[in-house]
Amino acid sequence: MSTSNLTTLPSFIQDVVQAYQGRPSYLLQMLWRVQERLTCIPAAAIDSLAKQLNLSHAQVEGVARFYSFFHETPRGQYDILWSDNIIEHHQGKSELMTTMMQKLGVQLGKPRADGRVTIDNTACIGMSDQGSALLVNGFPITRLSKTKVNKIVELIEAQVPLADWPTDFFQVRNNIQRKHLLLGEDFESGAALKVMQVKGAEATLADIDKSGLRGCGGAGFKTGLKWKLCRDAPGKEHYVICNADEGEPGTFKDRVLLQAYPDVVFEGMTLCAKIIGARKGFVYLRGEYRYLLSALETTLQKRRSQGLLGDHILGDPNFSFDIEIHLGAGAYICGAEMALIESLEGKRGTAWKRPPPFPVTQGYLNQPTVVNNVETFALAAKVLLQGAEQFAQLGTAQSKGTKLISVSGDCDRPGIYEFPFGVTVREVLLACGANQTQAVQNAGPAGRCVSEAEFDRRLCFEDLNTTGSFMIFDRTRDMLDVVQNFARFFVHESCGFCTPCRVGTSIIENLVEKIHHGNGTQGDLKDLSHISYVMKATSNCGLGMTATNHIEDTLQKFPQTYEKRLKWSLGLSPSFDLEGSLEEARKLAAMSNQVAEAA
Repeated sequence: MSTSNLTTLPSFIQDVVQAYQGRPSYLLQMLWRVQERLTCIPAAAIDSLAKQLNLSHAQVEGVARFYSFFHETPRGQYDILWSDNIIEHHQGKSELMTTMMQKLGVQLGKPRADGRVTIDNTACIGMSDQGSALLVNGFPITRLSKTKVNKIVELIEAQVPLADWPTDFFQVRNNIQRKHLLLGEDFESGAALKVMQVKGAEATLADIDKSGLRGCGGAGFKTGLKWKLCRDAPGKEHYVICNADEGEPGTFKDRVLLQAYPDVVFEGMTLCAKIIGARKGFVYLRGEYRYLLSALETTLQKRRSQGLLGDHILGDPNFSFDIEIHLGAGAYICGAEMALIESLEGKRGTAWKRPPPFPVTQGYLNQPTVVNNVETFALAAKVLLQGAEQFAQLGTAQSKGTKLISVSGDCDRPGIYEFPFGVTVREVLLACGANQTQAVQNAGPAGRCVSEAEFDRRLCFEDLNTTGSFMIFDRTRDMLDVVQNFARFFVHESCGFCTPCRVGTSIIENLVEKIHHGNGTQGDLKDLSHISYVMKATSNCGLGMTATNHIEDTLQKFPQTYEKRLKWSLGLSPSFDLEGSLEEARKLAAMSNQVAEAA
């Protein structure tokens, strides 16, 4: 960070605060502006922000430290984050990353002495279908190989500006493998809004309800009912929030919708706004998708010019609505709606309220708010165009319509698959060309691990609920490697608010590491089960309650992956390897004798 930057910092911070009209709810966006200029958020910037926003230093610092994409000390000119998902490990990530670090002479997480480059790990960046992948200054590079890594090293050493790097490096494929109702037909901007204009808001809400559309983020709450409850809730303002914080490892369907179908998503949000009486909407975009920000803003501006956003939408003097995009900063917990709302208000993304309020009555700024994910809003627009009856004919009795599935791992054709609800795991495996599959991790690490005996289960709310992540592991994979990766992920992503999750995830990781290294006992397996039970029963939010699902499932369905590594038959193991230590001592003694003899 240069001296000139520090000298001009007060006036720069003042400009940033004024750009957001001095509203503390925009603190996260202000911190992004600071870091983009300085590569970090120094104490002086925190002091200045705190004074101008009338907040304490601790409040601002607490927010800045909470998010993994914010840094207290300067990063490199090229700040590289490798996606650390287990799928990418299976795609050669570790070897490629080690090669890059050795060639650049850099240590993990530390800027090189000349300030040129930083290399670190981050959680899944939503590119599992085209990994290994990394982010460089927020821009993704996919399908990494040794050749591409060597070229990146050359570009960095030559200090070539990122804008002059080969454009094909930054191409992110949509990889749409199967289309149906949502992805299958072209969409004309404004088409669904025009249908609503004819039908009216009340009839449109009735259609959404009649279609049976449910939230696609995992909870599956009925969309029509949610919108009705919000519409009827008293409040000065009503808000619409699109949850685009797609942080579940192995999921990338929302990335594809935002990249290839943003108009449909924004149209669904606008339909919701008319029904509930909202004038303001937000897209909470995960920090890993920052590269999409410019294109999304362009789409929003185009919709404003078409009369589809802003004042008097489609000439209706009683319909004004606009959308802002807020950028997250690397916090998995913000995928939970209450944590997301806290973050959107410029706070730490913790779901601290217990019991949590319903956002439809007490949401953003304590006002009635609809929070739906990207896929749900897109489907709402399609319901209006396709017809509620046609939509309801697809799927199962309790799961209507279609579901997008992000398929990655050991298969011939990874990518996005759209199936009607009720498709079996086996049918998805057949469609993507998976062979010799031993397990599927459904709905990410927080979901369920499905063994071969369960491949005829159906993806729907009545049977195997899914958020859309579908990670495939063939019989060559060691499932304990998968468990180890997931355990590390939850340690990193626990918000730290409650003790059961904060401490429990760390204990789980340590036990898994111990077993993985061959020092585990039957007692350790019992401890894994017991801690899992305690976390489920006592954690404050869904993260802690589901953080050990993969432990439970693999202990039950793949016990051999643990048992083959158990070293000690008794319930306890020594705190250190006595024989190993003695062997090391013998080697040292032998070396001393050799030195003495030589002397």
